Amino acid sequence: MTNPHIAVMAGHSGIGWRKSSFSGPDGHCVECARLTDGRVAVRNSNHPQAGMLLFTPAEWSAWVLGCRAGEFDDMAC
Repeated sequence: MTNPHIAVMAGHSGIGWRKSSFSGPDGHCVECARLTDGRVAVRNSNHPQAGMLLFTPAEWSAWVLGCRAGEFDDMAC
């Protein structure tokens, strides 16, 4: 069974990945990119070949709004 939220990198070499300005100098961070079909892809910048998580526009909006509202502040390191 495949998970529609996980994809391998094959065929996605032309994606314009964005890294957060909060990323540390050691390079530990995630990158995100909006795909041509409207979904948002997220990957580990240190292991881009490992694949990416895919989110619908509604899922991504819910995540961003939750972050802005502080819903995940207790998980910060």
